[in-house]
Amino acid sequence: MAKLTVGGVVFGEGRPKIIVPIVGKNEQEILEAASDIKTIDCDLVEWRIDFFDKVEEQGEVSELSKKIRKIINRPLLVTFRTKKEGGVLELSDNKYFEVYNEVVENGNIDLLDVELFMPVEEVSALIEKAHANNVKIVMCNHDFDKTPERDEIVNRLTTMSEKGADICKIAVMPNSNKDVITLLDATRIAKEKINKPLITMSMGALGMTSRVSGEVFGSTATFGAAKQSSAPGQVPVAQLREILDTLKLN
Repeated sequence: MAKLTVGGVVFGEGRPKIIVPIVGKNEQEILEAASDIKTIDCDLVEWRIDFFDKVEEQGEVSELSKKIRKIINRPLLVTFRTKKEGGVLELSDNKYFEVYNEVVENGNIDLLDVELFMPVEEVSALIEKAHANNVKIVMCNHDFDKTPERDEIVNRLTTMSEKGADICKIAVMPNSNKDVITLLDATRIAKEKINKPLITMSMGALGMTSRVSGEVFGSTATFGAAKQSSAPGQVPVAQLREILDTLKLN
């Protein structure tokens, strides 16, 4: 697997990197969460802007990203999770790309989350602009109902790579322990096939094993909850580093 360095954090080397989400609704909540995270043992911060009450207002995301980045002193991943993939706000495709293009041009971010099934031409142009501004792309797909077949998971991760993603991410919902094995085996195969860092997870309590076994199967990062989680099954960050260290390969 290829390595990717973002703000001094190396994906694809050593133990999975810990990402902690910020899900505040307004600037005060968001900056307070950033201050709390500054004292937490994590590697990156994800700002879920679909929770932000001013996400649709011109320039608000960019300006707040600068304040967050200054506080956390860590790489910042900005994510607008669409309603259809588990987000909290319905947004038109045009507005989605307007917000993203603006923050790429004028904000202070290191990574941008882009969903796999967004319009192809707009995604291609956004990725080109992001790379020109030294912003890396985490392309993702979420299924909150089920776990697709192993080959379909591998195919989606491969498609992300082909579309220009720097990191390929998928999260699926297990309905049995077999589903968790399916996700882990798909990760193993994709690691051998795709020369880019992967982030994969099986959600909920049933899938929690997948969130801490990335070093074995090939997932290069995991999400830990500080005060609020952004998805089901996130391990509290206070425990996560200890678990990852215990499960280390060497």
